[in-house]
Amino acid sequence: MDETMPRMTLSTAFTTLFGVRHPIALAPMGGSAGGALTAAVSRGGGLGLLGAGGGHPDLLARELPILADVEEPWGVGFQTWATELRAVDQVLEHHPAAVMFSFGDPSPFVDRVHEAGVAVLLQVTDLEEAGQAVDLGADVIVAQGTESGGHGALHGRSTLPFVPVVVDLVAPVPVLAAGGIADGRGVAAALALGAAGALIGTRFQATAEALVDPSVAEALVRGRGQDTERNRILDIARSSRWPSKYTARTLGHTYLDRWRGREAELAADPAAARKAYDADVERGAVPRSPVWAGEAVDLVTDRPPATALVSTLAAEAEAALARAAGR
Repeated sequence: MDETMPRMTLSTAFTTLFGVRHPIALAPMGGSAGGALTAAVSRGGGLGLLGAGGGHPDLLARELPILADVEEPWGVGFQTWATELRAVDQVLEHHPAAVMFSFGDPSPFVDRVHEAGVAVLLQVTDLEEAGQAVDLGADVIVAQGTESGGHGALHGRSTLPFVPVVVDLVAPVPVLAAGGIADGRGVAAALALGAAGALIGTRFQATAEALVDPSVAEALVRGRGQDTERNRILDIARSSRWPSKYTARTLGHTYLDRWRGREAELAADPAAARKAYDADVERGAVPRSPVWAGEAVDLVTDRPPATALVSTLAAEAEAALARAAGR
């Protein structure tokens, strides 16, 4: 970016709502977005969201205290289908600025979060879910496209056409775009589509603070979007409890090649499938966990500190918007 050029201020309904500097949020990735990464993103001027998964009390007891000294706004994200009210209450005791729910019916939890004076983010994968999110009183709606890494809707839509339709449907509720965003140009595109910011996952997995094995970070840096695949095979083989309506996008994996097109056969005997998978893990034939990665993984080329990455993404977005405006 030309340092002589006046910098644009990326102020949106999202940045105003939370009092953050940049329209960037960390996707609450289970197993990756721990307390350290959440804190780093918030200190960098975005909204860090701790990945709580189903809300296991040991995980929350370990990661939430890391955020105790973070003065900037931060939040926690749950897998709604796996969450219980006790986990939400455990989080609320730590006074987050936001709680996010994804994948499932959030209605049992929304009022409890609002009663605590905390903002509710609801992730949606289709227009019916978007309408329900408005009815439930979501403070922010996250529109997730199928390019995203990790789990998403089996019959979802791509981010580019999905986000503006959601924006129009739910206005004036602010929308975050999610899926296939891994640099500042993607953030700029989200803003151009009418979103108030971007929720970013894969890019933040490859940062110094992410709770991932070094081999995972290396795989992300080497990864290519064309090598990602959305499927249920690895959930079946690992006896994951994820509902069948959600598939997961990962980098290539031996089990994908072995079982592609034969999911029903693999699912016919779940116990045997898990036993075989565990045996392959033990002998080193397959990694213990898949590498969740979105289609924009090509743009992941290093593993910087997350705080610096937030600033970089914001500066890139400003530059992209300035170019588009012909400045």
